[in-house]
Amino acid sequence: MTGEYAKRNGCTLCPRRCGVDRTRGQIGYCQSGAVMRVARAALHFWEEPCISGTEGSGAVFFTGCNLRCRFCQNAEISGRQAQAGVEVTPEQLSEIFLDLQRQGANNINLVTAGHYILPCTEALRMAKKDGLTIPVVYNSSGYELSETLRLLYGLVDIYLPDFKYMDPELSGLYSGAPDYPQIAMDALSEMVRQIETRYGEGAGFDGEGRMTHGVIVRQLLLPGHVHDAKRIIDYLYQTYRDRIWISMMSQYTPMASVKEDPLLGRRVTRREYDRVVDYALSLGVTCAFIQEREVALESFIPAFDGTGLPSASSPEL
Repeated sequence: MTGEYAKRNGCTLCPRRCGVDRTRGQIGYCQSGAVMRVARAALHFWEEPCISGTEGSGAVFFTGCNLRCRFCQNAEISGRQAQAGVEVTPEQLSEIFLDLQRQGANNINLVTAGHYILPCTEALRMAKKDGLTIPVVYNSSGYELSETLRLLYGLVDIYLPDFKYMDPELSGLYSGAPDYPQIAMDALSEMVRQIETRYGEGAGFDGEGRMTHGVIVRQLLLPGHVHDAKRIIDYLYQTYRDRIWISMMSQYTPMASVKEDPLLGRRVTRREYDRVVDYALSLGVTCAFIQEREVALESFIPAFDGTGLPSASSPEL
């Protein structure tokens, strides 16, 4: 399926529309070729409480990314090197989903899967046919084409996108994507449309407080950029009110690549984060997740060592 799409048009799955033929060994902006590559598939306990719960989220971390932010926390697999991770077929990915369900995962959590969306949908259909019943989470940077997201209709129960920037200059500077704000708005609109078409307005939760369907938008506060974060919160609340949940995140951790940057080289201060939270509360936001300041001192970055994959001993990891 992926090959046929690439041969007809070159790869145009994401807003970069780089047009490479991944079936002929060409590597896209996302640093990915024709074959899916995954770095880890395991229970993950660092998502929002309604996603991880006490059992953990069945997180599948795909390698490559079409955004490749300067401050990326997962740069080891998102863009530092092409073709990182372990090759996985749709059949193998389907079995990974089912194995995570057997381990007691609350959901299947597809982390940065947009550039592999076609084989992913194939794997999801296989898994659902073979007994996958837990919710599917699509965990995204928000830099997605709405027409590509439509391929996921009926397969995804929870959308978990970032909304990183409202200022095009900022998104151009940090992610090389000045069109990010409008792209993210359009993508979020499609995500909400899909969930509400299937389930009605608002999120759903089970008796244990685990989300069964809905949309959670993450806003990672960057140091020195409180104003942009406020603009994002304002847009989200004024547009969607309580139809979505907003996750205000203080966990930004400066990586080695930005240590010398005057802003990105430091952590978010308590005052900066409190200003964003206070602003959200003043608007009337109630469907929200707020982090304790101390979480920024912990590591949210798992070991991308092939855990849970059929070729965990691959020397490429």
